[in-house]
Amino acid sequence: MADRRLQEFYKEISEDLSRCVNFWLKHSHDTEYGGFFDCLGPRGEVYDDTKHVWLQGRQVWAYARLYNEEEQYRRKDILETAEKAAAFLKKFAKHPKTWKCYLALTRDGRPIKMQRTIFSECFYAMAFSELAISTGHDEYRVEALSMMDKIIYWVREDPTDLLFGYPPMAGEPEVNPLNVPMMILCLVDQMETMDTELSERYAEIAEWSVNQIRAHIQRNGTVILENVDQEGRELPGSSGRVMVPGHSIEAGWFLLNYAIKNGRPELADTAINKFMIKPFEYGWDKEHGGLFYFLDADGLSPVQLEWNMKLWWTHNEAMIAFLMAYQHTGRLEILKKFEQVFDYVYAKHVDRKYGEWFGYLNRDGTVCMDFKGGPWKGCFHVPRALLMCKKMLQEITNTN
Repeated sequence: MADRRLQEFYKEISEDLSRCVNFWLKHSHDTEYGGFFDCLGPRGEVYDDTKHVWLQGRQVWAYARLYNEEEQYRRKDILETAEKAAAFLKKFAKHPKTWKCYLALTRDGRPIKMQRTIFSECFYAMAFSELAISTGHDEYRVEALSMMDKIIYWVREDPTDLLFGYPPMAGEPEVNPLNVPMMILCLVDQMETMDTELSERYAEIAEWSVNQIRAHIQRNGTVILENVDQEGRELPGSSGRVMVPGHSIEAGWFLLNYAIKNGRPELADTAINKFMIKPFEYGWDKEHGGLFYFLDADGLSPVQLEWNMKLWWTHNEAMIAFLMAYQHTGRLEILKKFEQVFDYVYAKHVDRKYGEWFGYLNRDGTVCMDFKGGPWKGCFHVPRALLMCKKMLQEITNTN
């Protein structure tokens, strides 16, 4: 029975968290220029010194969150490293006039590439917000809130600064992508974690995000579509049919967390049943195990070449989601889903020898790319999931 394995889950996850954090502490620090090396090979060797702003912000956040919540990481060197990386970000990551953040920088901070999205900015805001908690320094709070205001303005009022002066193409549909409102809801939670008195300030944008996320429940509640139109209707073509089970499940725990904090039982039910359980059921590979990356709602061949790969973050998010749902409901069938994911990742993704996880697996679970850090994988999903799961398991089992 899955509930008899709770102590085993706790022990394995605790040990894994230590291996993972030690990997980044040992290999990723750029002591010359500041910031982090985020392109690391299987043993931690640096194979590219490009610095990706998503990952820089995420690692600052991860270090600060570990410092704030895990006694073994409440260390001066960890906080100092996070602050130095934040200084690097503040100096180099954002355009001085628009505050639009770059996607990638050279090792010494010169811009390489910009994206027409809000995600570099979101992780920038998360980094400074968590540092404000760690240090109590108002300058970090101000930086986080200023970026949050920019993000909300771009999303709700005027996206011009995101588009670099190029308006949408004539045939380009107005899309409500799942990743934008779920990221905004995550940011609201982050800001409220920094200061509970900000709840009222962000109440309207939080509810907007919830409604935008729920619009992705389609086909009589049987699927979560990644993209719908601004009116919440299914879009034509393959882009309208795409499903990303990992994203749906991640959105589910964002919604569940919000529902628990705000006393919304109907939203909690939607989060668990529509965004977690249903995508897990159609997303799980019954032949080889693990969650598919992309699926087509009509059962057609997905157009994404990597559709049947098994990615680390999808399973990180499923671990968080099902343990949170089990803690909230006590339903054993939900814990069994956590157990199913746990057994898969500790057989396939986890590197017990050198630490961290192999992020990219073939469909059969063999390693496809053996690097531990790359342009989209850094010090974030794995430590966040392990830290959150460890904390929940401590609460569930009354472990000190």
